[in-house]
Amino acid sequence: MTTLRLITLGYFVSLLIAASLNYLPIPGIIDDQGYAFGIFALDVFDDLLHVASALWALAAALISHRASRIFLTYFGALYFADGLLGLATGSGFLDAGILIYGFYEYPSFAIKLAANIPHLFLGGVALAAAYFGRK
Repeated sequence: MTTLRLITLGYFVSLLIAASLNYLPIPGIIDDQGYAFGIFALDVFDDLLHVASALWALAAALISHRASRIFLTYFGALYFADGLLGLATGSGFLDAGILIYGFYEYPSFAIKLAANIPHLFLGGVALAAAYFGRK
């Protein structure tokens, strides 16, 4: 199994963890207001999006190096762009937040950054892996 396929399997696991955050009985993950880590609210739609992305990652990793590279490229571009839009407007597009909520004002830029770091990080790493992981 190539490095890109292993990285893609890592995305499968990471995305399943993200999808399960609302359901893990671990203190400190979901606060009294329903926010994960006190920063962002995850709903069933977000969970389904994470599960769909995880299944896409699993399929790509099992199929081939090329399929993994395609997954990392498209997933990375979508998630990174979603994180950038979240930084600019406070809402992303993957969950239709920009259409539903419009511009969202966070209490501080630090919280806005923290809310978007997961997508910026996952998207950026995926793009870098796809680019540098060419045969």
